[in-house]
Amino acid sequence: MCGRLFMTSPPEAYRALLGYGERPNFPARYNIAPTQPVALAVNEGGRRRFRLARWGLWPAWSKDPTGLPLMINARAETMAEKPAFRGAFRHRRCVFLCDGFYEWRREGEGRRARRSPFAVRRADGAPMVLAGLWETWSSPDGSEIDTAAVVTTDANGSMAAIHDRMPAILSVGAVAEWLDPIGTGPAEAAALCRPCPDGIIRIDPVGPAVGDVRRDDPSLLEPQAGTDAPPAAERGGEAQGRLF
Repeated sequence: MCGRLFMTSPPEAYRALLGYGERPNFPARYNIAPTQPVALAVNEGGRRRFRLARWGLWPAWSKDPTGLPLMINARAETMAEKPAFRGAFRHRRCVFLCDGFYEWRREGEGRRARRSPFAVRRADGAPMVLAGLWETWSSPDGSEIDTAAVVTTDANGSMAAIHDRMPAILSVGAVAEWLDPIGTGPAEAAALCRPCPDGIIRIDPVGPAVGDVRRDDPSLLEPQAGTDAPPAAERGGEAQGRLF
């Protein structure tokens, strides 16, 4: 799964990468958690737009979304059929703007289990673009809340040493296809959400402070001494080279 993000590049770097017309100004974030605001790029009326949303998708048809599980991730394999994600997948795809995400490796069982956090980012230092779905939920009083979920897929060889899932990381060239609900049908869109090649990402062990949602500072990304980064596993022909 994906439960924490970080967003540290200057706002203009995301705008230059994704080509939306707005010029938002926002501070660096080092520990973005579910229910907090996330930055998205969407396609509205044939134009690329910037949008802020709440992380955790609320289906438009839900009368009381507070009673639903916190849907921060949508599985690529089932998003076309799941009622909570089906409409957004067909009509309201988005991309999350970030520089990477955190994931925890579980070691041991029961009370003795230990969870070690890792920061995952692009090896080339560029911003990371994650496939997502968004939805606008309208309350009975007429107010509206934009909400979103990250699309996840199977882990690639590198991530498999930490977790069996990872976000669907898109190349810049794949963004236009993903955001186009008319030109890119469900089958083609789902095919974009595959594990990225191992060489695209780097994984660094970080300290346990990232588990505290109140912490949001650069020290969270400092490599942690004494913890080894997981080795990359061999995945043969599973790399999606055409997207990268």
